[in-house]
Amino acid sequence: MRWRDLRRSDNVRDERGEGGGGMRAGFPISLGRGGGLAAIAVLIVVYFIGGPDAVETLLSGAGGGGGDGSGVDAPRVHPRLPLTPDDESSSFVAAILGSTEDVWGQVFSLSGRHYVDPELTLFDGAVESACGYATAAVGPFYCSADHRIYLDTSFFADLARLGGPGEFAEAYVIGHEVGHHVQNLLGTAEQVRAAQARAQDSGGNRLQVALELQADCFAGVWAHHANVRQQVLEKGDVEQGLAAAQAIGDDRLQRNAGRRVTPDSFTHGSSSQRAHWLNVGLQTGNPQACDTFR
Repeated sequence: MRWRDLRRSDNVRDERGEGGGGMRAGFPISLGRGGGLAAIAVLIVVYFIGGPDAVETLLSGAGGGGGDGSGVDAPRVHPRLPLTPDDESSSFVAAILGSTEDVWGQVFSLSGRHYVDPELTLFDGAVESACGYATAAVGPFYCSADHRIYLDTSFFADLARLGGPGEFAEAYVIGHEVGHHVQNLLGTAEQVRAAQARAQDSGGNRLQVALELQADCFAGVWAHHANVRQQVLEKGDVEQGLAAAQAIGDDRLQRNAGRRVTPDSFTHGSSSQRAHWLNVGLQTGNPQACDTFR
């Protein structure tokens, strides 16, 4: 992927090495670098034993709410920490985030809207967010309470081991989380949460899956326009991205954990669904084509 000429975002904060810790009351599991896959396996087992509530309790410990920031009075103030100049991973993240800012800023402007850039925090092991305490085991996430993406870059190594290696695969992950920010700005995320509150359990899951698949599609929309603007994609990059989407499909993760595939428990969509919607965004570049709720 040709990313080195992309503009670097000023909205990346590097909190790695700050001692966020990999252990907390309620989550007595060490989650240092390289331990993400084992922790993910633990979470999947807990999910099937106790359901989503058990996972949320495990991750949040004594504080914080879910990813929508529930139970949090005010966003946390984050220090403006500089990126390490010789750290290629932070430079890559800043380049991809900068590209998403440029693309979504233009897309919003063409529709008469104003795009507000998200911020992104790099962490290792664990982090406190306005949505509560989280470990690397949850993977990258977006917190709507502070409009911030949280990323432990060791996830990229886990993603590669799961079958999604490569720089565009990593860029897709960032693009997906930015997609959640776009949903937040458009009001889609709030509408889904309201609908989930009225829905039965299975209906709520289907809405959650649709929200995640739309974020996949929005990642594709970003990549489409980034490639038109600066020819960032090289031969094989699209295949890398689609492989990454398939690698983190709910059905494949359940099989990898030795569990029976149960679609009613999906939260992000199947491998084929995730690859399909990423490709829709890549091929069309049109956010309107990302209607995963139909």
